[in-house]
Amino acid sequence: MAAPSRPAGRDGRAAAHRLLIAEDDRDLAELLAGLFAEQGYAVDLAFDGQRALHLALGRRHDAMIVDRGLPDGDGVELVRRLRRRAVTVPVLVLSARSAVADRVAGLDAGAEDYVVKPFEIDELMARVRALHRRHLDHAGLLPLGAGWFDAESRVVELPSGERIPLSEREGRLLRALACRPRHVHTRDALRQGVFDGARTESIVDTYVYYLRSKLGQNVVRTVRGVGYRVGEL
Repeated sequence: MAAPSRPAGRDGRAAAHRLLIAEDDRDLAELLAGLFAEQGYAVDLAFDGQRALHLALGRRHDAMIVDRGLPDGDGVELVRRLRRRAVTVPVLVLSARSAVADRVAGLDAGAEDYVVKPFEIDELMARVRALHRRHLDHAGLLPLGAGWFDAESRVVELPSGERIPLSEREGRLLRALACRPRHVHTRDALRQGVFDGARTESIVDTYVYYLRSKLGQNVVRTVRGVGYRVGEL
């Protein structure tokens, strides 16, 4: 599993998520890039379909925003090309076309969402967050700061390339945390959801200890008085 490195965010730290925006309106693209960067995303910009295709095939993204009116072709066709090449990143299509047939065409091409211009910035950002959450629920490869967790094989790859196997319960706990990277999970919620309601109240703390022993102290962060969230490798 050779995972690409994560780009640095504005504060110089590894960004948690990577977003690709394919939009030929440079002012709009740069506005969106700045807003998403403030939310912790590393953003790749493409002002035409060919550049977007190159970036999508060469890098791993957590979500894509694709304008339908790209200068070198329909953004919907870009989505079709990506799906034919087994790129499964969730896509939100932007378009000035509001007819039902246009929205259906975008969704049938493989997009997960379709937003008509003009749009509210807050709603667009919320829709991208929702896309990313749903994608993580089913993703086999989850980001951990600069490293990755392969949930299917239960192997964590560190930035150094070292691969560390986890037990079934360790893997279930890390997956639950990594699927909601900004969420703070209470001990009781983790006990119920990950450990099938185990009666031993300390079971969550025990497996957090196991994960930290294998992966380092920062992989799971303690939020005092609340619970745990995923950290960084």
